[in-house]
Amino acid sequence: MSANVAKHLGKLPRWTGWQPVLPRGLSHWQLQLLSLASQMKESGMEEELLKLEKEFTQAIVKNDPEAIERFVADDWIIINADGEIIDKERFLEVIKSGALTHETMESDDIRVRIYGESAVVTALARSKGKFMGQDFSTRERATDVFVRHDGQWRCALSQLTGFPKR
Repeated sequence: MSANVAKHLGKLPRWTGWQPVLPRGLSHWQLQLLSLASQMKESGMEEELLKLEKEFTQAIVKNDPEAIERFVADDWIIINADGEIIDKERFLEVIKSGALTHETMESDDIRVRIYGESAVVTALARSKGKFMGQDFSTRERATDVFVRHDGQWRCALSQLTGFPKR
């Protein structure tokens, strides 16, 4: 520490100790219980979102537009690895027509972050399938943004970031 900083620190009042200010009527233990309850609630939401993400992926692999629709918001969009925006209607249309089929979709390195009534799920995703008769295989970083409305989580945005070909 420089002498100049030390000189100024010496002029600051000395702290006699820090005491947390608790909301009126709550003990330290009650606050810890509230914190634990909040963590348990968030853990339950994380499990719910992981299950939802798995079911969403299964619906896509089954090429089931009705099932997919149950997992997404009305204004859901996908930003694909090329930066193009695909809306819900267009995605479901290519699934229904058979122009896009998925054989497999696997994810690992899954991370869930919850922010009140919204959540972000990221994963390293691999998929195989056919688009307009041509085989495809992808390895992407996938991000799904979920919002909770009327107690139901729905995906509002899916964003895919591709990795360079090896």
